[in-house]
Amino acid sequence: MKTYLIAGLAVLISTPVFAQSAAEKTGINSVMGVAPKTEDFVTEAAGSDMFEIESSKLALVLSEDAATKTFAQQMITDHTKTSDELKTMVSGGKVKATIPAAMSSSQQSMLDKLTKLKGNDFNKQYHSDQEDVHKDAVDLFKRYGDEGDNAALKAWAATTRPALEHHLQMATDMNQ
Repeated sequence: MKTYLIAGLAVLISTPVFAQSAAEKTGINSVMGVAPKTEDFVTEAAGSDMFEIESSKLALVLSEDAATKTFAQQMITDHTKTSDELKTMVSGGKVKATIPAAMSSSQQSMLDKLTKLKGNDFNKQYHSDQEDVHKDAVDLFKRYGDEGDNAALKAWAATTRPALEHHLQMATDMNQ
């Protein structure tokens, strides 16, 4: 059985299918350090921004912690900016991709879970989610910024990544 599994994985890795959306969605590209396709990058980056903005709006309402509210406001400001920049690149024709209308189902599930929490339980989950999504975003932007196939988007990913790394550090510190 192991032999078939390894052989199947080898076939996936050696075919163009490996670099398509399924590989990005399952995390295989991340594990292998493979840059996402442009469409996948745009989908993931836009979805991440949507989650950051919506979960942070919740934090402004549901958190009673001043530091959490300050962090949340910065996430709304910064991720609205990156979302607008990405939309401008797509609508201006520099990037051939489609901005998704909604975040992924897993991001929506995380958001739904947050809406049911209050007080310290909300803060703990929000902080944990922020750390997780920023780890993913830093990885995504690093892979595309290093090896993406659209020059304008690649440059944007590379210049945006330091802010995401800073967000990750802030989220990690809050999650202590």
